[in-house]
Order: sequence, then structure tokens, then C-alpha cells
Amino acid sequence: MARKFAAVSAIVVLVVAGCGSSDDPSEETDTSESAAPPARGTLVEAPPPRTASIAASDLLALLNAGSTGTRLLELILAPECGVDVHEIEYHTVDPVGAPIVSSGALMIPTGAEAVCQGPRPLLVYAHGTQAERDFNIANLSDEDNIEGLSVAAVFAAHGYVVIAPNYAGYHTSTLPYHPYLHADQQAGEVLDALEAARSALPTSFAPTVADSGELFVTGYSQGGYVAMAAHRLLQQSGVAVTASAPMSGPYALSAFGDAVFYGQVVRSAPLVATLVAIGYQRAYGDIYAEPTDLFEARYASGIESLLPTDGPRSALFSEGRLPADQLFSATPPDPAYAPYTPATTPEVLAPVFALGFGPEHLITNAYRLAYLNDAQAHPDGGFPQATDGLPPAAPSHPLRQAFKANDLRTWLPTSPVLLCGGNEDPSVLFLNTGLMRDYWAAQGVTAPVDVLDLDEEASLGDPHAALKVGFAAAKEALAADGGAMAVAEAYHSALVPPFCLAAVRSFFDSQ
Repeated sequence: MARKFAAVSAIVVLVVAGCGSSDDPSEETDTSESAAPPARGTLVEAPPPRTASIAASDLLALLNAGSTGTRLLELILAPECGVDVHEIEYHTVDPVGAPIVSSGALMIPTGAEAVCQGPRPLLVYAHGTQAERDFNIANLSDEDNIEGLSVAAVFAAHGYVVIAPNYAGYHTSTLPYHPYLHADQQAGEVLDALEAARSALPTSFAPTVADSGELFVTGYSQGGYVAMAAHRLLQQSGVAVTASAPMSGPYALSAFGDAVFYGQVVRSAPLVATLVAIGYQRAYGDIYAEPTDLFEARYASGIESLLPTDGPRSALFSEGRLPADQLFSATPPDPAYAPYTPATTPEVLAPVFALGFGPEHLITNAYRLAYLNDAQAHPDGGFPQATDGLPPAAPSHPLRQAFKANDLRTWLPTSPVLLCGGNEDPSVLFLNTGLMRDYWAAQGVTAPVDVLDLDEEASLGDPHAALKVGFAAAKEALAADGGAMAVAEAYHSALVPPFCLAAVRSFFDSQ
């Protein structure tokens, strides 16, 4: 879940009632009404300011400036519309219900072509993990914001009105942390962003563009998880979803967490583990009693305010505030767990797992042991052995309880879903996609569910054959230049996204 493809902006609203006093009782007023926070999903500034207007030709030039953009252009048609970008700020809440303000992007197609005006479908896009606090998906001039540019080119430039939240804790936010993989907060914020964006249409800049009533939801990596959680909440709230397409997300969070603690340590694990632990500690208060219960002492001081970071992600590693790869000690916490220190299967990912162990590890052996002992006593039904495919019934470890509370094996979609990813992903294990597919099938889902595994060999009549062949060629070319580790480094952040985005566009266009 890397920087280039991978997190929102939130300003805590401080409601102060009765601060100070007056010597004159006649000046005392009832502040109960004025203290009420604004309604969720309302815009802070209406209409929202337009921050960029990009012609289709300029968008084409921006895409051609990078390898990911060039690959996108090979997979999709050239942009048909220009794109107006508006920064929206809207009222929402944090995990404990306190009012905050978050920000995001509203991207509107422009131009004379029929596809660029009139009633247009809305598309919610949830982005991947970000380490830097100043990330703003609306800033398409940021060379690191390839995700925002890709979304504009793939969807907004082809007639979709795009709503892309930044998430709480990012951009202009004063919230000192990000509620990472907190399903209720993140899904609720998506609905608030959608409501705010709908209230802004049509804009004075694009007076003919309106909401057609069609609603699509997608996202990548962390955003794949957020997209699925949002689809679940929209459905529960009675809001019709035309279709959704989560990509490469950690949906089966309980099983994924267990896999990592069992030694399948994914890329960027220390950074992700810190985001998870601090976010859940803020929400639930019981992930640890002291930071040193979970984090090694050399990292514990200041770690609760480390992420999102005010500087570049690379500084966290170069300054020794986080290890880049090493999550666990190379010494097993108990001899019984030696086979998982590190895990050696699946074989293709074993070199990546091995990088997650060493002397500079982040998590204490005592914490890993307690977690694994609970996983042994209360196993997940999808990992390490496939049984009922369900999260553990009654985990006792607080982190495993938090994973269960945020696991998405809890619902059945009633509208079409495409799940896209690749089975050799070293950052978000494809286990998540497989378990979600199997859970839905076992529970008798009736909505169409399509799963695209880009690493699967194409077969005769396969509707995704061209994407699979193209993906295999891209991997082969990268391996020829830089070897297997070059593929592992680019796989999640740069290789998969263009192919999945192309699949999602085709899927949505067909609905």
C-alpha cells in the first residue's frame, strides 16, 4: 500500500459551550443550540472552490509524463472530456463520534461531447495508504499524486463525476491520527463526502452536469477496503449502488492479520502496522496499556503521533523512527513458531516475507507470542486452515478483536461487484480477495460477483484475457530489467493499478 498508489483531510471542530463567564447575568445566554455541530455531509464552503480546470489534451500530456500513465493510455481510450477539479470540505465525525471536517476532490467532466455533459453517473473513489499528512488527491499537479491523476483520466475524463475523499487525518486536518481500516468511520465519511458532493451539483462552472442517479464505488488497496465498507453501508442505508469494484484490498482483515503474525510479513508492514495499531488504540483504547507493550522501546517514544507524518515517508526510515521492513524478531517467540519466523509459503513470496524479520524489528516478541497464542486458541476460519471461512468466533486478544470488528465478511451485496487484484501481491495478500469471494459464495450471494486475478493464466473465452496477457508481459519486462525484487517493489504500487483500473472502467461502462 505504497505512497504512489495508495490517505484525507480533517479539521477537528472544537465546540466550546460556556467558556468564560460574565459579571452581568443578563449577558448569559443559552448556548445549547449554537453548540450543536453542523449536519454531517454538509459543505463547509458552498459552492466548493474550483482549484483546477484541465483540458483533455493537457490531461493527455500529464499522463504521458509517467510510466503508469503511459500504461493507462495503452489500456484505455484517450480522454474525451476535460476535468474541473473542486476541493470540497464537509462535516463528518471521527471514530468516537466527535465532529470533524474532512476534505476531498470533486472532479467534473467538461467539454462539448455528449458524454461530458448532462446527467452523469457519480463515482466514489477511495485511495490507497498514504504516509504523508499533506496528501491531497485533488492536487493533480503533485507529481506524487499519480493516483488522483489516474482517476481523473480513467473516469472523470470519460464522463463520470468523481468524488474522492482524502480521509480524516490528512491535508488540512488537525486530527492527530488517521482512523486506518476503521470500517464504520471510513465508510461513514465516504457517505458524507457523497452527500456533500451531490449538494454541489450542478456547479456554476459546469451548469449542465447533473446527477444521473447511477452510483458506482471503487478504490484501491486501503481504498479497496474502504470501497467495500462503503458499499456495505450504502446498501444498509437504502442507497442504491449501481455496481462496485474494490481492488486489492484487505477485506478479510482478521485472516490477513493472522497471516502476517504467522510470518507472512508483507511489504511496508511496519508503517501499516503502526497506522493500524494507533488508529485502533484511539478508537478502542485497549490495543496496549503502554506503547512499549507492542512496540520495541527504540521506536515507542513518540510513535503515537508519528503518522501521518509531516515530512517524507523516507525520513521515517532514514532517521530510525520506523524500520522499513522488519516487523518481527528473527528469534521465534516460542520454538513452536519457528516455522513461521519467517513463513516460507507461498514460495513466490518467501523472499518478501524474509525481509520482515531482523534485529531492527518493530513489534515485541511478547506481543507477537500473545497474538499467536490467541490465534491458535481461536483460529480464523480462513487461515491458516480453511474451515468455515468466517472470522474467529470469540478472540480474546484486543488486536484480534479489533480485526474481527472491522472484518468485512459480514454482508452480501445485492448489486454487481468486481474484485480485481493479483495472487502474487506482496503488499495486500490475495488471500483477502479469495476469502471474500468464498464467503459470498458460501452464503448464497445472488448478485453477480466477478473476480479478476491478473496473475491467473488466460483461458479460451476469458473476457479478461487481454488484461492478463498484458499484465504478464509487463511483469516479464520489469523482471528482465531488475529481477524478482524489482517486480515485488512495483507490483502493488505501479504494476497492478493500471490493469485493474482498465477492468473497472469496462465493468462500470457495461452496467
